[in-house]
Amino acid sequence: METLPLVSIITPFFNAEAYFEEAIASVMAQTYSRWELLLVDDGSSDRSSAIAQQKAAQYPSKIYYLEHAGHQNLGKSSARNLGIQQAQGDYIALLDADDVYEPLKLEKQVALLQAHPQAGMVYGPTLYWYGWTGKASDSRRDRLAYLGVPANTLIQPPHLMTLYLKTSGVVPCTCGLMARRQIVEAVGGFDEAIQHLYEDQVFIAKLCLQAPVFVEAGCWDKYRQHPDSSSVVAARQGEYHPLRLNPARLAFLSWLGDYLKAQQQQDKALLQAYQQAVWHYQHPQFAWLLLPLENVISRLKSRLAQLLGKATPPYPS
Repeated sequence: METLPLVSIITPFFNAEAYFEEAIASVMAQTYSRWELLLVDDGSSDRSSAIAQQKAAQYPSKIYYLEHAGHQNLGKSSARNLGIQQAQGDYIALLDADDVYEPLKLEKQVALLQAHPQAGMVYGPTLYWYGWTGKASDSRRDRLAYLGVPANTLIQPPHLMTLYLKTSGVVPCTCGLMARRQIVEAVGGFDEAIQHLYEDQVFIAKLCLQAPVFVEAGCWDKYRQHPDSSSVVAARQGEYHPLRLNPARLAFLSWLGDYLKAQQQQDKALLQAYQQAVWHYQHPQFAWLLLPLENVISRLKSRLAQLLGKATPPYPS
């Protein structure tokens, strides 16, 4: 009988006691049994360290507690890389300490990677989860992430990267993806020069430029929306905004430009999309008007492609 692949789930945490046990419980509730959970302590000073150590002691063959030397706080990229380095699985999945998996997450995405051996990664639409509060008014705000491409399609590189540059809100959440460990290692994991904002998009950019990606229809994870999340705090502080010019995205674009040069990327559509994204920062006086307009046009085009069920250029299978 063929052995099922092992999935390594990596959960970095820093002072995450509020929702941590719920995240861990969502892994324990998986219908797929061949997993390991690596809880990576990024220098926590609250109860989350004790919670992780207790779970690792309770389930020694399934849950593992990791930390940096000297209990340092090095950032999300370093914490995730420590998990990747210690992972034993064939596949890598990511789960932040305030998010949760649906019970079928691993079962469904393992099956998709097995069915599509050429795919380096699979992801689907994450639920932006406001309803965790139990309030009906918050539950009405729950929404599925917008894919931007026809679901259940294998997308060849570099077309997803082109889409990500042209359309806001279509980059997958980390909790929504699963990747082959060999691909994750081939791209060097997370870039530790970027620890705070856009570190996830750097990682995803490297993956979707490296190998085909299967974009699925199923939603198997919930991205908790709360006022203390890193993106919300960054938005309050002016570091980040999903639709406006902001320093975090400029840093990401600077990284991406260097990466595309290093990879000797020649795809015309991708390079044009990159130049257009950079142009907004070079001409900020026009960006307030053009950015929202360009985003609406791009969304309309990709929405039409989804409705027609097409995966033709610029997003070929």
